[in-house]
Amino acid sequence: MLDLIPLLGSWTPHLDGRFAVATIVGAGGSVPRPVGTSMLVAESGAVLGSLSGGCVEGAVVALAQEAMDDDGSRRRTFGFSSTDAFAAGLTCGGELDIHVEPVPAAVPGGTPHPLRAALIQLVSAFSGEPVALVRRLSPDGAAGGGAAVVLPDPARASAAAPELAALLSAVGPGRAGTEIPALVQSLLRAGGAGLVPLAGPDGCLPDRAAGSHGRPALLVESRLAPPRMMVFGANDFGAALVPAAKLLGYHVTLVDARPAFANQTRFAAADAVVTDWPHRYLAAEAAAGRLDSRTVAAVLTHDPKFDLPLLETALGLDLAYVGAMGSRRSHLQRVDDLLSAGIPPGRIAQLHSPIGLDLGAVTPAEVAVSITAELIAARTRAATGIPLRDRSGPIHGHHADQASTAGPSAPTTLYQQENAWT
Repeated sequence: MLDLIPLLGSWTPHLDGRFAVATIVGAGGSVPRPVGTSMLVAESGAVLGSLSGGCVEGAVVALAQEAMDDDGSRRRTFGFSSTDAFAAGLTCGGELDIHVEPVPAAVPGGTPHPLRAALIQLVSAFSGEPVALVRRLSPDGAAGGGAAVVLPDPARASAAAPELAALLSAVGPGRAGTEIPALVQSLLRAGGAGLVPLAGPDGCLPDRAAGSHGRPALLVESRLAPPRMMVFGANDFGAALVPAAKLLGYHVTLVDARPAFANQTRFAAADAVVTDWPHRYLAAEAAAGRLDSRTVAAVLTHDPKFDLPLLETALGLDLAYVGAMGSRRSHLQRVDDLLSAGIPPGRIAQLHSPIGLDLGAVTPAEVAVSITAELIAARTRAATGIPLRDRSGPIHGHHADQASTAGPSAPTTLYQQENAWT
């Protein structure tokens, strides 16, 4: 649902009428959109958003109309069918598990439906800010679902918060009673999305084989503040990397100790421009708690008097990515200098140097593509860096074995964690 926040303002006139919310709650193989992606369907037929880029939207709209007709939720799985030419499915060969929840028309003077209230909250208060949405999904065919709560600060949210008490009321005793809240809190603080099946009356969790279609579940969506990228070096390569990093959703800071170089209009795309010694600025940001495990440091100064103290500082921090520009000869000398400074070999091995993937890049713009390509590859466990035509398996990164460890926590990095306890 959080993917729709930028568009919800234009859909406000439909929020008083009857509508349905269709959400991807499971994804496997090659699929175009991740778990948490939603589409709204109004009784009038108006649609906001997309789930598959066109493959299954027509069938989902029909499901939404059925759900609105009988006020019962729907849950369907769409995949590729080679036997039925007229079946709705994914031509990419993947599989989407889609949940549809109807929202009845607003009753004048009545208590707003929880999903309607949540959408209105998201429209009015959370444009671009950290936010989470936790929804209770009804089993297929059940009525009366749609309980939801909006949390404005997911990084500090607790599953024990009063707002979540009603949603977690179905958690049974014992093992389920401790593991479900822990999973919810983990998802909230990590950013992304995941489905958490709830325990049955006996307090037992479903096993992987049984799945969760026949019981209620929680869908947790969390969007943290944008991850930070610090670009060190006010030069042509820095000027090309800043807008490229912005496209990936980073909050970008350009840092250079030389005012004459840093204070140029070509760096206007940066969220902040700082004139300071790079290592001093990085250490101060770390001490202030403004860095985390999603933070990226791109060292483009290519000058030992800046690079070495900066890399000594950066390699002592828990950052997602530290890369440094330079030739192979510069890299070897850099490694020797870092070893002489007492940096452990294991930490030096985490340095991406020379920075970027081998794309044959020459111009600053091409180098920026090379660096951002390596950033994307570094934050997934399944990236190969080879042409998609030369590899088998899923071509999209939205599947369970690719939980993001770096990069934006917007919906592009959502991950599936259904049955994570097994």
